[in-house]
Amino acid sequence: MHGMSFGPADYAADMGLKTTVVGGTVVGYETIGPKLEGVADGLRQRTQQDVWHYHIAAMVAACRASGIKPMFGPFGAIGDAVACEVQFRNAYLMGMEGAWSLHPSQIDIAKSVFSPAAREVAGAKKIIAMLPEDGTGAALDENGNFIDDAVIKQARVILAVAKQVADKDPRLASTYGLAKA
Repeated sequence: MHGMSFGPADYAADMGLKTTVVGGTVVGYETIGPKLEGVADGLRQRTQQDVWHYHIAAMVAACRASGIKPMFGPFGAIGDAVACEVQFRNAYLMGMEGAWSLHPSQIDIAKSVFSPAAREVAGAKKIIAMLPEDGTGAALDENGNFIDDAVIKQARVILAVAKQVADKDPRLASTYGLAKA
């Protein structure tokens, strides 16, 4: 098995989630701020939550434990490019390696989101250069952030993704400073 894809609609139906949304925001899945003296309930701060967060995290963990690639499934609100980008970005940050595209308009969104930004690649290279190759020791960067072996491993994840993307996209290879000579 090479990978697994999270299918939000099938998963929602199988698990009894009360939604017909395919991979996007489920309106009403939110938290509410504390009850405060003199503040009407209607004015309490509400924060939208991501109904898919736990399910994606569980799938990513299962995929990593099995040595296969986790992929995000389809995003059904084809006309909402901004929400598609946000959902794909969440999936990327949580460890997904790519996403389905239901519509051609989503392909460039997926390519952009699942390719590290040039500043992320430059930052990862800088972090790796701060410590010896064997990962021993620790350092502080120019902003006072602690750099140790765990942070080096995180930087290597970003560089591995950048190298994978650079192998397929000469423009990004050049942007990342990973162009083959």
